[in-house]
Amino acid sequence: QGVQLAAKTLAMAATAAGRQVMMSSHYGGEMRGGQTEASVVVADARLRSVPILESTWSAYVMHPRYWPGVAARLRPGEVAVYNSTVAAELPGGDYALSAVPAGDIAASLGSQMAAGFVLLGAFAAITGLAGTDGLVAAMKQLVPPYRTQHVALNEAALRAGSDAAAVMTGAAR
Repeated sequence: QGVQLAAKTLAMAATAAGRQVMMSSHYGGEMRGGQTEASVVVADARLRSVPILESTWSAYVMHPRYWPGVAARLRPGEVAVYNSTVAAELPGGDYALSAVPAGDIAASLGSQMAAGFVLLGAFAAITGLAGTDGLVAAMKQLVPPYRTQHVALNEAALRAGSDAAAVMTGAAR
């Protein structure tokens, strides 16, 4: 679902916006469909260590199977944005959950494969970690030459996610 590409896109957009960024990735040996996790640390000041995250103030969740591990690290009162197309509801707790029908929005754009970028657009808008234009610019840099046919769809997905977040929060984009 593009979690690693979404993480790299967020990291590059935040860097381009003048923030300090570190990223680490973890994924199982499965080629497709296995667990994948990426941690992106964004700061306004210098970062000095490898991002080993015992806790976090925000999360982006594409599939409910991995929610328990994410929820255990989410700090009280913080936010998680999740794909409500595959998880109508996640177990609540002392955090704010933002349900975004990323799969449905991506399907309406023509490809369910764009769900990761839809959720990234919403996540960035809700958390303020990066602007939509910055995400689009970073994505365009990251898409390899043999995948350029996906750039327009990816951009539409990022913008649709940002628009969905604006509707949810009542803010204009």
